[in-house]
Amino acid sequence: MRVLLVKTSSLGDIIHTLPAVSDAVQAIPNITFDWVVEEPFQEIPSWHPSVVRVIPIALRRWRKNRWKALQSGDIRSFFKQLRQQKYDRVIDAQGLLKSAAVALLSQGGLTIGLSWRSARESLASLFYQKRAIVAWDQHAVVRARALFAQGLGYDIPKTVADYGIDCGRLSSYEVSSPYYVFLHGTTWDTKHWPETYWIELARIVAESGYFIQLLWGNEMELARAKKIAAAVPKALVIPNKLKLS
Repeated sequence: MRVLLVKTSSLGDIIHTLPAVSDAVQAIPNITFDWVVEEPFQEIPSWHPSVVRVIPIALRRWRKNRWKALQSGDIRSFFKQLRQQKYDRVIDAQGLLKSAAVALLSQGGLTIGLSWRSARESLASLFYQKRAIVAWDQHAVVRARALFAQGLGYDIPKTVADYGIDCGRLSSYEVSSPYYVFLHGTTWDTKHWPETYWIELARIVAESGYFIQLLWGNEMELARAKKIAAAVPKALVIPNKLKLS
């Protein structure tokens, strides 16, 4: 079975969807996925071995200059990629009108998404042929696993979430000892955790015997990473910019 997954953003939401992909792989023999995702995050789906093709979309960039996007041929090129493969199922895991429209315009069979009361934008549910009822008060990982299970027809696994990440596909930058990765940046200013909290968390992790790798995607995040590293010797700033912003 070939499935198109539409989950375009953001970083955390994309990572939270990976366990649902692993569930489907365990439940359905020979299932594979193509994944539509915003271009800054296109590396992440490729970390999962069952994602065959990543199709980058640039909605954020296109919105800034719609006329340039039309003239450049970027939009036409995206839809050409989107429609070059026929799919048995299409899952919109975003639950927005824009993602539902992408799912509808693909070369898909059964289109799956969240129900009227479960989707972030209720009108998106009108685009789906099969709708999953998923409670709002659940964690994003649990919601994604429930959506896939209902949409693809298997019982929701009771196992611990398996992100399925193939570490061999990640950066070659290595730390000899076990480590935690800190994703301390976010798109929205209101979502930022205070630096003092990150430093305190890093100290707790370091005292437990682990190193910390601090990722960064812009100058502000680099400055924050350096402050954390300066306060905690076992916290290390990765040398290269993470291309996710």
